[in-house]
Amino acid sequence: MRIVILCGGESPERDVSLASGSSVARALLERGHEVLLVDPAAGEPVLAGPLHPGDVVDGFEVGKEPPAGHERHGLRQRMAAAFDGGALPALLRDADLVFTALHGGWGEDGWVQERLEAAGVRFTGAGSTACAAAWNKERAQAVLAAAGVPVTERALWPAAADEVPKEVRPLVAAGPVVAKPVADGSSVSVHRADSLAELERLAPQMRADGGDLLVEPFLSGREFTVGVVGGQVLPVIEIELSTPLFDYAAKYQPGAVSEVCPARIPEEFASRLQQLALRAHEALGFGPHTYSRADFRCDAAGEPMCLEVNALPGLTATSLLPLGASGAGWTYADLAERIVSLATR
Repeated sequence: MRIVILCGGESPERDVSLASGSSVARALLERGHEVLLVDPAAGEPVLAGPLHPGDVVDGFEVGKEPPAGHERHGLRQRMAAAFDGGALPALLRDADLVFTALHGGWGEDGWVQERLEAAGVRFTGAGSTACAAAWNKERAQAVLAAAGVPVTERALWPAAADEVPKEVRPLVAAGPVVAKPVADGSSVSVHRADSLAELERLAPQMRADGGDLLVEPFLSGREFTVGVVGGQVLPVIEIELSTPLFDYAAKYQPGAVSEVCPARIPEEFASRLQQLALRAHEALGFGPHTYSRADFRCDAAGEPMCLEVNALPGLTATSLLPLGASGAGWTYADLAERIVSLATR
C-alpha cells in the first residue's frame, strides 16, 4: 500500500514522534509498502519519500529534554496551515492509509483525527472521540473509576486559581504528591512534591502553557504497563526505576531504567493487570481496530492504580509497546503490520 506516516508535530513529544516515524517507516518498507514520511509542523512537511522497499531511512535520536516550549507557537502555526491548505491534504487523500505516529498535543488529543475523519481519510489508531477521552487525565480517570478500573484519589488545580485549592491541600498534608499537567504525555512536566511550598514552587514550570494541573498521592509501589492491540492483550511489562518517577529522560534514554517483559510477577496478578488494561481500553471507547497502552503503579499495599491510557503510545526502538509485542513473540515489523491491518479491516 501507499502509506503516509505522520510524525513530528507541535507537542513536547515532537522528538519522540520523529523517532517513532522513522522506525515505523523502516518496518513498513520491510513489509513491502511504499512510504511517505511527513511532519505537518515542519517548514517542508515531506521529510522523505516516496520510499520503496530497499530504500534506507535514517533514524532519529530522542534528546534528553523535550523541545523548548517557546518553539511550540510556530510549530502550531505551520501545522494548522498544513492541514488547512497546501499540498498536505491532497497527499493524505491520495494515500491508501495514514499511519498516525504523532504523540501528544494535537496528534493525540483528537485534533488531527477530527481532520482526517472530516476528509474521509483512513488512518491507524483511535478516532477523535477516544483520543479526546483518554487525553484529559482528570476526565479519563473519572471514566475509568466508573468502569471499575482502580484509580487513585486526585484533585484538580485549575489554571485560574492562583493559590493551592482547598481540595489539593489534604493530599499534600497526607504525604508526597505527584503533580502533572492534565493534558500532556511522555511524563513531560511531571514532578513529585513533598510539601506545599515545593508544590507552589514547581507549579509555574508545570503549567508553562497555562493549563490545569492534576495532583495525586505519590504511589510508592511497583510500576507496570500493558499494551492492547486489537483484541489482544500483550504481556505485562514492569518498569524498574532507579528514580522516584518514570520521567521523560528515563523513558527515552537507553539503559536509564530496567524494563522487564514479561514482568516477574505471579500469573494471577499479571492476568489481573491485563484484564484491567482491556477494561480501560474499552471504557474509553477504543474499539477492536485500535491499540493503546495502560500504565499502572501500585500503592504501598501492592494494589495497582491506573495512571492513564495512552491513545498513541511511543513506537521508538526503546518504547514500551514494541517491548510488549516482543514478549508476545512479534517482531517490530509484525507490530507495525498488525496496526496497519487493524485499520484496513
